Amino acid sequence: MQGLVIKNTGFWYTVLTDDGATIDCKVKGNFRLKGIRSTNPVAVGDRVTIDEAQKEGNAWITAIEDRKNYIIRKSSNLSKQSHILAANLDQAMLIVTINYPETSTTFIDRFLASAEAYRIPVVLVFNKIDLLAEEELHYLEMMRTLYSTIGYDSVAVSATDGTGMDELRQKLNGKITLFSGNSGVGKSTIINSLIPGANLRTAEISDAHNQGTHTTTFSEMLPLPETDTLDANKLTEEITSPAPNTQHTVSNAWIIDTPGIRGFGTFDMEKEELTSYFKEIFRFSKDCRFSDCSHTHEPGCAVLEAVENHYIAASRYQSYLSMLEDKEDGKYRAAY
Repeated sequence: MQGLVIKNTGFWYTVLTDDGATIDCKVKGNFRLKGIRSTNPVAVGDRVTIDEAQKEGNAWITAIEDRKNYIIRKSSNLSKQSHILAANLDQAMLIVTINYPETSTTFIDRFLASAEAYRIPVVLVFNKIDLLAEEELHYLEMMRTLYSTIGYDSVAVSATDGTGMDELRQKLNGKITLFSGNSGVGKSTIINSLIPGANLRTAEISDAHNQGTHTTTFSEMLPLPETDTLDANKLTEEITSPAPNTQHTVSNAWIIDTPGIRGFGTFDMEKEELTSYFKEIFRFSKDCRFSDCSHTHEPGCAVLEAVENHYIAASRYQSYLSMLEDKEDGKYRAAY
């Protein structure tokens, strides 16, 4: 029996089968011995084969179909190598905030570079614009212009007052979209606005540290309701709290909700490839004097010249250097 993994609690996986049933599954122990060195050998978005074992009373995931893509970060669990955020994506939306809390450009650029490595388009979603002062709104427009010039789409929203949410919905139509971002950027509030009845937990920002707290503790795939033909509350309830082996209608658009993350450690990137994951650096690198230019000190480096002449943003170049330093220091293990 084949199906789609729509929820991962770390121990149990909920699979939506091709005939519309939802079945809770486990992964057999020997499945982890097949060269998959990850905190989650099975990820939300995976297409899998399952076997319903009558004697044990459990269903088991026995195989994963080849993934068209996935987005991955270094695991915080040092006994493992990596953590796959989600698989088989049409796009990712990175939720960022100018303040309350502030999302660093380094975090944004690391996420974008990782998505580039697996050819996953990214839309930057600037949330909480209703809280921003005039100077912060000006900075927001500068950020949007910067990333638009590079080639990244963005939208500015307020999940609390609804500004920009219609534009955001249009970008989700017909696609499987990963939602990611720092803790506290309002990811759960946005999803609650998009999916009436989802009722994801939210939390206040710490006044002392201007940081958020984790409210999502596991990864889950949620259908964006087709409100013209379906009861949105009923559909959401069926997917988020399904009874075993229940049947339901599936939306043509999905959001993959993931726990908020504080940092984004890069994984499975070779130093020589890093340039190609920064679009504007890659464009200028073609004019460097040396084909193996690292863009740090070499004479005739077109990238350094572009940074000096402000054709490449200093923040982007610093993000590139920080990722290059990760590789040189051996901070992240090589791919298995």
